[in-house]
Amino acid sequence: MTQLVEPKLESIRHDWSDQEIEALFSQPFADLMFAAQNVHRQHFDPNEVQVSTLLSIKTGKCSEDCAYCPQSVRYDTAVEDESLLELDAVITAARQAKLNGASRFCMGAAWRRPKDKDLDKVIDMVIAVKDEGLESCLTLGMLTEQQTQRLKEAGLDYYNHNLDSSPEYYQEIISTRTYDDRLETLAHVRNAGINVCCGGILGMGESRNDRVGLMRELANQAPHPESVPINMLVRVEGTPLEAADDFDPIEFVRCIAVARILMPKSHVRLSAGREEMTDEMQALCFLAGANSIFYGEKLLTTPNPGPNHDMALFDNLGIKSV
Repeated sequence: MTQLVEPKLESIRHDWSDQEIEALFSQPFADLMFAAQNVHRQHFDPNEVQVSTLLSIKTGKCSEDCAYCPQSVRYDTAVEDESLLELDAVITAARQAKLNGASRFCMGAAWRRPKDKDLDKVIDMVIAVKDEGLESCLTLGMLTEQQTQRLKEAGLDYYNHNLDSSPEYYQEIISTRTYDDRLETLAHVRNAGINVCCGGILGMGESRNDRVGLMRELANQAPHPESVPINMLVRVEGTPLEAADDFDPIEFVRCIAVARILMPKSHVRLSAGREEMTDEMQALCFLAGANSIFYGEKLLTTPNPGPNHDMALFDNLGIKSV
């Protein structure tokens, strides 16, 4: 009989070993779900889900070679390149997001790192989003320390910079940016006092050991990322991962549960890939401790369930959006 691994609910740890995390993954599914739900209820209302909206403010022509990304200039995909949006367009989108029930407005730009002249325009967007009564979040690629300080002074609430996978598997996915590059930007964000949004992508051909490694890197950050987006690969024609195998939905739910146990106070977000998830799979994810979603019909360039579908699912599950 497999021994149930019971996390210490009263402690927040940053020293998880691979062996401990593997032991969580290896629990019988019911035991893992029970443990994750117990942790979740210690820190959150289990019937509330935070809702964010993501807008692509600059699309395509990215110089990076991330194997999953249709915005890379290196791949022939159907994504149409778009220059940086005008401020009025961003304000209109933010107002609509708020009307749809979002509390946080996230803006993404396909850059390796922003130029200072572009950052001036993005800062105006951050200020405008805040004026609409929404939390603000950005994902712009790598940042310098000075750029991060400027964003803090503008009032930015969250900065997203994902680790994507384990340090060991990362080189199989990206060659134009190192793992240490990502950690450096995260350090700048944390040192500036901006909330960290950091997660990864599942289903890129990685092993269970790599998923353990990703969770270790996330959980041993001190403090934990305030937001942890867990993405399921969206296979886009023209990218190197277009023919990746289907990802096991039960393994995805296990990852959500493990993330909840390792990072008890973080918002664990269902991000890319929800379009391919059944309502039943999403319900299991919420039961496992997911308590945040991206809301709207598109995530940067990939499909996402429409607002009406999400609200119908929430109503069916008795979930309140916050």
